Amino acid sequence: MARPTSVVDSSPDVEAREADSTNSSQTGGVLGWADDRLGLAKLGRSGLLRKVFPDHWSFLLGEIALYSFIVLLLTGVFLTIWFKPSMAEIEYDGSYQLLKGLPVSEAFASTLNISFDVRGGLLVRQIHHWAALLFVAAAFVHMLRVFFTGAFRKPREVNWLIGIGLMSMSLIAGFAGYSLPDDLLSGTGLRFVDGLIRSVPIIGTWAEFFVFGGEFPGSILIPRLYMVHILLVPGLLLGLVAAHLALVFYYKHTQYPGPGRSDNNVVGYPLFPVYMAKAGGFFFIVFGFLVLMGGLFQINPVWLYGPYDPAKVTAGSQPDWYMGWVEGAIRIMPNLESHWGPTTWSWAIFLPGVGLMGLLFGALAVWPFVEAWLTGDKREHHVLDRPRNAPTRTALGVAGITCYAMFWLAGGNDIIATRFHLSLNAITVFMRVAVFVAPVIAFIVTKRICLSLQRSDRERTLHGSEDGVIVRSPEGGYSEAHVALSQDEAFALTQHLQHEPLAVSSDTDDAGVAKKQQVGRVRAALSRWFLGADVQKPTVREIEHADHHGELPEVESSDDGKPQLH
Repeated sequence: MARPTSVVDSSPDVEAREADSTNSSQTGGVLGWADDRLGLAKLGRSGLLRKVFPDHWSFLLGEIALYSFIVLLLTGVFLTIWFKPSMAEIEYDGSYQLLKGLPVSEAFASTLNISFDVRGGLLVRQIHHWAALLFVAAAFVHMLRVFFTGAFRKPREVNWLIGIGLMSMSLIAGFAGYSLPDDLLSGTGLRFVDGLIRSVPIIGTWAEFFVFGGEFPGSILIPRLYMVHILLVPGLLLGLVAAHLALVFYYKHTQYPGPGRSDNNVVGYPLFPVYMAKAGGFFFIVFGFLVLMGGLFQINPVWLYGPYDPAKVTAGSQPDWYMGWVEGAIRIMPNLESHWGPTTWSWAIFLPGVGLMGLLFGALAVWPFVEAWLTGDKREHHVLDRPRNAPTRTALGVAGITCYAMFWLAGGNDIIATRFHLSLNAITVFMRVAVFVAPVIAFIVTKRICLSLQRSDRERTLHGSEDGVIVRSPEGGYSEAHVALSQDEAFALTQHLQHEPLAVSSDTDDAGVAKKQQVGRVRAALSRWFLGADVQKPTVREIEHADHHGELPEVESSDDGKPQLH
């Protein structure tokens, strides 16, 4: 009887697995066992661990946000063990004598129990709160870095949108956690949000009943906020963070302009071992810093505020900083109401509250596409802009920050009035004007500074840098020699792309009949406003002329605005 023919699968995958198995068996121990099951050696040979990341201090801003989020998860697990998310009223019988015997909610009582009766509870509570503030602040500054350097441009528009989602989710998570202790200060904040919800036209009252389970404050809000704070929003944040990091890994990491750097390469350090070692050390620095803040700086002492009572409001109450600008907008908004039929439309709350937040996040979301529309730029960008080389974008960003700051200051108008003995009404009127005037001033000043820096870069490229030595001539005059820039420095100052403003254009067919315009008048006018003021960087001919003659060639502008040499 013939023996069956042996069938051997010699596919590349099987051979690769056999090779990996041989290598792992030679390694032995725990690493060999893990490699047999997880294919770690294959991961290393694939080059993923050797992926290069650039090195710059501003890239640490995103890492601070990530590490703060990790600290939030760790400390949140600890606090979850003892916190009771219930609005049921009990008599406080804990260690804090000043509140002993008072009726409080179980949520407030458990917060006091964590603070005074759980070993290390107060430290962990304060680390958690400081980490939340640092997370939002680091994410906010990280987004500003991305905006000012143009890191949101193609192909990173999706990652920019994910970042906006992270920012909005972090605000929700922070507010939900801030409200969980059910103290008088957080209850005042909840009353503020109740007003925002009720101000929504038509559906406001029904939305309030849905959120609070009836009229404010209801009896189910704390359990719902607890679910949002520990389950829903953290899950969304984890997913968005994972997607954000995956896209950062998928795209080449952006890098600042410099010698040897282009859109086709990345100059930096490999992920393993250099970057992973630095990142691990930086995590412990952030963690240690938060522990020091939690141990040395008191934050949110709920025992001083007492339990929440709907009939009371804390004097001088202020929300956490990231929500202060919304409160400031509502404080200075003039009273505007409309009565249509049986309904009242309270614009004084809806527009500066719900409308302003929608305007902010909506404007941020569409900006990458608006800028691409204004410039007509469809290329991929992996080298960052210096903020001075995008003066209008930089000026708009500073104007937005200034407007945010004005609203934020308006949120503390009562504190400013009492501390500096000023009229509250006068401060309110001043802030109503400042939120419109200050951003305009900031825009003009910032754009002029950027253009001046562009001119300075042009002069340095053509004339070189001052050598710092003042020489007196026999005639009594003083002068300072210039030192020519190195090629690397000259490249860094002139490598950026300069877009020409779009011009109105139209195509015609063979019969000479005009087709639909490709660039309309409005788009062309906005493009000139966005790009038209840029200082032209030196051309190759101008640089060569300056190198040969040691002086700037005479330059005149032609009719089309381009520099002409003479």
